[in-house]
Amino acid sequence: MQVAIDGPASAGKSTVAKIVAKKLSFIYIDTGAMYRACTVIAKRHGLDYGDEVAILRAVRQDGIEFKTGDGEQKVYSAGEDISLEIRTPEISAHVSQVSALKSIREEMVEMQRKMSGEMNVIMDGRDIGTTVLPNAEVKIFLVASARSRAQRRLLDFKQRGIETTQTVDEIEADIAARDYKDSHRAISPLKKAADAIEIDTTEMTIEQVVERILSEIEKKL
Repeated sequence: MQVAIDGPASAGKSTVAKIVAKKLSFIYIDTGAMYRACTVIAKRHGLDYGDEVAILRAVRQDGIEFKTGDGEQKVYSAGEDISLEIRTPEISAHVSQVSALKSIREEMVEMQRKMSGEMNVIMDGRDIGTTVLPNAEVKIFLVASARSRAQRRLLDFKQRGIETTQTVDEIEADIAARDYKDSHRAISPLKKAADAIEIDTTEMTIEQVVERILSEIEKKL
């Protein structure tokens, strides 16, 4: 079974996808982390975030891997754990630009489809239900107000130990800007699939969102 969970930044996709995958013993694939890893690779190589050819070359050179450690999924590149670095404000500010590059998206989508293979998977991102897994049995589209997403992101920074001087207002402005970039890019824009179930998580707890998604999946099992 393939389950696609899409939605804008900080709508809670990764958090609930991990929990749902664990409850069902499905494989979880965080596609957003893959594009963030590409952005980290570009930064570490000192590349312009719009240099498509050079970034693709660096990504193929360094590679991107998911490994499980301490009970959670870790992201590695060039043999180094970059799980914290991919969540920093600088990477968040530039990942939309990198993820909009055609060859980068093609490379990542190919990797994502290979990962899905013959296993039961839950994959989250922005174009999973429309582009990566268009035939997924269950498609979920999570939404939430920009303010609530900014508050969640600031809390996430604190929980991960990521230092930031940004205020909630500044983070909200960044999220709104990313929403615009993601939904207006030429290649695989952020878009709700026609057959996706929309869930507004603004006033919902994580547990409530998880239960709602589980109920939709159980209808297909």
